Amino acid sequence: MTRYRPSEKPGSQFITPAGAARLKQELDELWRVERPRVTQAVSEAAAQGDRSENAEYTYGKKRLREIDRRVRFLRKRLDGMTIVEQPPGDRKRVFFGAWVTLEDEAGNESRHRIVGPDEFDMADGYISMDAPLARALMRKALDEEFTVELPGGPRTYVIVDIRYEAPA
Repeated sequence: MTRYRPSEKPGSQFITPAGAARLKQELDELWRVERPRVTQAVSEAAAQGDRSENAEYTYGKKRLREIDRRVRFLRKRLDGMTIVEQPPGDRKRVFFGAWVTLEDEAGNESRHRIVGPDEFDMADGYISMDAPLARALMRKALDEEFTVELPGGPRTYVIVDIRYEAPA
């Protein structure tokens, strides 16, 4: 068995200012707080003697590798990101960063914000621009009806409202 793992397809390169700030804060926390703390714990565990039977040493080294892998990922990801700070010129169509209110066939309304793949877990209603619903929404206009193929089957929606947040 080999250790080869095919690289994952990177997500879209767009991010909101709030999402970029969150990733930078995570990077800073890992590099300035978490890594020095774990490094200190590993060095204390190494000073205790036999490292082969020292669980604190073994798991500390494993945690350091996890931290280093995440730091490398965040640095590379942040270098390649495009921070979208301004709303598009045509505010009557759906683009990145839009809050979109949809109505389904049953008359139920749902509200979604289209964000980058690194930030869709920040709040309720955030969906990644790589998700099927977001891809179907892109460039659609107000009051436009569309059908999207979702895991639960095809669904038809009407766009009821499109809004863009003002930059903070």
